[in-house]
Amino acid sequence: MFNVDQPQTFMKKKVIIIDDDVDMCTLLSGFLMRNNYDVEVAYSGGQGITKFKQTNFDIVICDFRLGDKDGKDVLMEIKAHNPQTIVLIISGYSDIKIAVEVIKLGAYDYITKPLIPDEVLSVLKNAALRFNSPDKNNSQPFKRNHAIADDSSFLTGHATSTRELYRQVEIVATTDYSIILYGESGTGKEVIAKKIHDLSSRKNKPFVAMDCGTLSKELAGSELFGHVKGAFTGAQNDKEGHFEMANEGTLFLDEVANLSYDIQASLLRVIQERKFKRVGGTKEIPLDIRIIVASNENLQDAYRKGKFREDLYHRFNEFSIHLPPLRKRKEDIPLFANFFLKNTCIELNKDIAGFTDEVIAMFINYTWPGNLRECRNVIRRLVLLCDEDTISANLLPVEIIEQFANKEYKTEMQLQDYPDMFPAIKKDVYLKDTAAKAEYEAIMKVLKEVNFNKTKAAIILNVDRKTLYNKIRNYEN
Repeated sequence: MFNVDQPQTFMKKKVIIIDDDVDMCTLLSGFLMRNNYDVEVAYSGGQGITKFKQTNFDIVICDFRLGDKDGKDVLMEIKAHNPQTIVLIISGYSDIKIAVEVIKLGAYDYITKPLIPDEVLSVLKNAALRFNSPDKNNSQPFKRNHAIADDSSFLTGHATSTRELYRQVEIVATTDYSIILYGESGTGKEVIAKKIHDLSSRKNKPFVAMDCGTLSKELAGSELFGHVKGAFTGAQNDKEGHFEMANEGTLFLDEVANLSYDIQASLLRVIQERKFKRVGGTKEIPLDIRIIVASNENLQDAYRKGKFREDLYHRFNEFSIHLPPLRKRKEDIPLFANFFLKNTCIELNKDIAGFTDEVIAMFINYTWPGNLRECRNVIRRLVLLCDEDTISANLLPVEIIEQFANKEYKTEMQLQDYPDMFPAIKKDVYLKDTAAKAEYEAIMKVLKEVNFNKTKAAIILNVDRKTLYNKIRNYEN
């Protein structure tokens, strides 16, 4: 269990962030400084290398695409100067070939934007633990294993809705159609988009993902189409946009309905003419690209309400796929859970056999409002906390336990529908009682770890203090 009073292995580490994105540097440096790192920033590859040689930082976080240098070149210069430096390469798009290449060149990890600060922190913590281990000089520097479970079974699944989803993916992947993916947040739209790309004739070309929901109106044009030096205040170098990065490959635009009307007009023009100009530029760049967009809002309804251009909608809507929420794919939940378990064990270098039957039963009956993303995050947390061979119910987060507080699901009744997945249950186990016991054990475990500091315990358990006090009072009665 994480102890908030325990000194962290990575305290006092010196970090340099090398990225020409000023906003990203500001946010990430502030977050890392609040977590006890000494941080400096460089807005170009040349400046970053100069600072590194002057200070010899412990950790380098470097963007793959910089205005003056390639992140790969920066990585090689840093490793040549000090092979023990931890280097994280970050990028605005997913490309497994680049990830494999930079890992082979000595990068500790490859992380795609938008960055999740807690994920960066977790990677840095694991890297520091590996590089600070007593036998580090007797073994090769640790590189995170990027071999993940085959996602074919992950997508195909057991549920009828999942099999139909995958059938549609296979049919449309062989075409060059533009596609709209519909689904609630967290249903795996980017995973499906990447699978379509991997099954297409463009599979050896870039797959570039962009979250339109994070774009400001002012920077959207630059992020999509790039800019030339001096195009606007702060444009210190030429910059490729996402269209240019994805040329000849696939561009995935998530939450496309969030783009402003002006940017939608620019998008329509580019799609029709198959060429574009960087912001502030005069040179026309030819475009050969497949576009997949995603939305949790019906775009047909959006254009009828005047929120989305009808002509752009029809350009995108050559084919549409609806992703079912996780609560309607119950047969697949054990499959998804084990998929995330396997990959997290690889990431954290742990060996956990699986889940107890109680946990699987609770997973199956939980509503998963955050869908696959929530499932992934829950299991990442469980693996981090688990110090046994099997994940048991006492580790489950409060939101799952609370949903069962007033329900009387029988474990046997839920698992008997899946005889091929679970061993036979010898006796009835009522989840209402199990959930209450598990919640009590989880709270007590955290309280002991923080020396019964209820404020710290509430933070770790992700509940407010009043809720925690009431639960403790109920247990004492």
